[in-house]
Amino acid sequence: MKPTPFINAYRKAGKRADVVLIDEGHLLLTTPDPYNKFRGHNQLADILQLARVVVLVFDFHQLVKLKSFWTPALLKRVTRDYAVTYYHLTEQMRGGDAAVNDWIDHFVRGKVLPLPHPQHFDFQVFSDGQPMYDLIQRCNAETGLSRMIATADYPFTVLDGKTWYVQAGSLRLPWDKLNFTDRPWAQRPETLHEVGSIYTIQGFDLNYAGVILGPSLGYDPSKDRLTVDLAQYQDKEAFKKRPDLADTTDAKAAIIMNAINILLKRAKHGLYLYAADPALRQRLLQLAK
Repeated sequence: MKPTPFINAYRKAGKRADVVLIDEGHLLLTTPDPYNKFRGHNQLADILQLARVVVLVFDFHQLVKLKSFWTPALLKRVTRDYAVTYYHLTEQMRGGDAAVNDWIDHFVRGKVLPLPHPQHFDFQVFSDGQPMYDLIQRCNAETGLSRMIATADYPFTVLDGKTWYVQAGSLRLPWDKLNFTDRPWAQRPETLHEVGSIYTIQGFDLNYAGVILGPSLGYDPSKDRLTVDLAQYQDKEAFKKRPDLADTTDAKAAIIMNAINILLKRAKHGLYLYAADPALRQRLLQLAK
């Protein structure tokens, strides 16, 4: 069940669950959301009242919206009246190579390191999106589950039926479309010719991923650090106003980097990168050598 239907149904029935397992707990809302018919103030607080035991799988590096923005302090505050046992998970089972995972961990913290070249994982940077897409198509023909995905830096809509495109150098592909089937986005053959987002790929594994890093992510040569341009990020739902948060600048930057972390850790056998920002693209190409 999704959180809001569970909360509403169990409240109405006056029931209490024995055990509730919450996967992707970092997506639980921390503010009212009338669009999703949640009128409480914190979904985890409500669920704790409706269950005897709650098992919560939580990752602060996968927060992608202000309406579900968590901090360690908030999580402790919500659970302070309950007996809590913590288990720290240390293995990333999805990633195909430890050195690549380490590179990504530094990257999403703003540091760009030389690219590792592992023996059993294909890690490449491209100067143009079209050759990267050509390679993804070949990978998909050979192994399946190979897709293009991108940061939410390109306009998109699901309201008026208009097709919105992602531009990566000479490559131009449409954004992912609404899925009215039970099959995950990456398992539908037609999506090979689309660009996926965090909303269609989060929680799902790919064999090979071609990742387009949009213009919100740049590079400052003087500091040798990544930069974030909040104005370039097109996922307005992610930045929905939070009157209870005084300054959301750092939170918004963290959301963008978390989204990049999610995209970069989808692939089991190969990761390919294209950066829209010229300075970042040049730096990545230098470090790939």
